[in-house]
Amino acid sequence: MKMFSSLCVAVGLCAIAASPASSAELKIFGSRVTKMIAEDIGPQFERATGHRLVVLTDVAAVMKRRIEAGEPFDVAVLVNFQTDDLIKKGKLVADTRADIMKAGIGVAVRRGAKIPDISTVEAFKRTLLAAKSITYLKEGASTIYLDGLFARMDIAEALRAKTIKPETESVSEAVAAGDVELGIIVIPNILSVPGAQLVGPIPEDIQSYIVFTAAIAASSPNQQAARDLISFLRSPAGISAIKTKGMNPG
Repeated sequence: MKMFSSLCVAVGLCAIAASPASSAELKIFGSRVTKMIAEDIGPQFERATGHRLVVLTDVAAVMKRRIEAGEPFDVAVLVNFQTDDLIKKGKLVADTRADIMKAGIGVAVRRGAKIPDISTVEAFKRTLLAAKSITYLKEGASTIYLDGLFARMDIAEALRAKTIKPETESVSEAVAAGDVELGIIVIPNILSVPGAQLVGPIPEDIQSYIVFTAAIAASSPNQQAARDLISFLRSPAGISAIKTKGMNPG
């Protein structure tokens, strides 16, 4: 089975490398999870194709605004509904749309700190109410869901005064530094910061999976190279990297 998987990767790389397109520099817009995957498989893709990847990241909502403002790029990997909106606006090519990966929401504490109980919805609720401070993104895709969830759990008001919402993807860093007791963000973000400890995913009954979807810029001069990249992200090598980073294929 391992030999078969390796063969699939090799065949996929050969097919991409056989493309007649000349080498290109591909500018990728995305969030931290995009950079994590690109750092893993990027060198393999670059060796096979001769293309060079340049990854620019921020909170996905910020990257979407940069696209809307006309900043040049080749491939965007944003949250699914953001990608769909940009397709409707003509910024992204519809037939290149591809769900790449999905990530669940998790809870982080500082490494070495006491691990709180989040095993059930009620336990998660008690932990949130008992925490001295909480942080989650100001504009993250998970934020939309969490704001609604806390309202449904009737704890939004109780949490408001002790909740910090950074504008950048610094939730896990704040927890690792001991500035905040609990962080709530997509699981791969937590795993990317050594000083942060993943407590676990929020209970399955209230879990929400964030889907990250790729598409090519309508104005990109590197259409075929960009298509090759999206194909590679969905290849066995891409899927393996996605799973290693705590996510599932889209």
